[in-house]
Amino acid sequence: MSHTVLVVNEATLQKMKDHYGISTKLPAGAVFAAKVDGCSVTGYRSGKVLFQGRQAQTESAKWDGQAAVPKQKKVSQPSGQLPAGFAQMSVMGSDEVGTGDYFGPITVVAAYVERSRISELAALGVRDSKDMKDPEIVSVAKKLLKTLPYSLLVLRNEKYNDLQESGMSQGKIKAILHNQALGKLQEKISPVKPEAILIDQFAEKPIYYRHLKGQKRIVEENVFFSTKGESIHLSVAAASILARYAFLKEMDLLSEKAGFKLPKGAGQKVDEAAARLLRTYNESVLRHFTKLHFANTEKARQIVRGR
Repeated sequence: MSHTVLVVNEATLQKMKDHYGISTKLPAGAVFAAKVDGCSVTGYRSGKVLFQGRQAQTESAKWDGQAAVPKQKKVSQPSGQLPAGFAQMSVMGSDEVGTGDYFGPITVVAAYVERSRISELAALGVRDSKDMKDPEIVSVAKKLLKTLPYSLLVLRNEKYNDLQESGMSQGKIKAILHNQALGKLQEKISPVKPEAILIDQFAEKPIYYRHLKGQKRIVEENVFFSTKGESIHLSVAAASILARYAFLKEMDLLSEKAGFKLPKGAGQKVDEAAARLLRTYNESVLRHFTKLHFANTEKARQIVRGR
């Protein structure tokens, strides 16, 4: 089925609602839904308007001049030539969150998006989680959790610190987590096979597979790599949202244990929060809350020492 998605402002969305009215049942997040000759039109609170049917392009063209066209991001060349029409294929994608955060775990998600669901996810507002505020991430993630096949791995700090201290680089840790998440999802959706797999790239392909030497199972068939993978296929965007949602939940649990809100990232506020932990408890607690090898550990010690 042909489909087109436009992004419009609030005034245009209201104008379209007045024009089309409501003639069919409203899906979640929609403000109007109607059927016209050869096309169904659904407008969402997010500002996205989905046109589906043989006349989708013709009908959407009537509103093109009033659409707010999103700024295009520069996307690097994927590792390996992607098949034609990749964005509309059934793809398993993976992404991770938390690798640059001093507090909190690393969360990795693999998600499978069938071609028949791509327009639906686009209309829900699925995109790179870094472009979304936390409340929207939570809202969209809860919808995805109910219907989207996925696999989630959470590497908490104690285990992360053990691996890091054993000499394992963060790149190797991430490669193992991505590979495991993809393998678990393959088992979950079997006997269905994705047309391709896309990994949000953090290492060149040869280095990624070098990291996986010795693993019992290595996912290799039809695997592609690209930075900004969420801009290439919605499976990676969905994975990034679910990984971010899992990270936020873990941070809430850690904040509850700490007795105060722990900040994200690795900036000055993080140094001050780590120093507060040191003053309230002792240095041993950092192993549970933080990635110890980050420079924030020493900065927090210096704050406590009054330097």
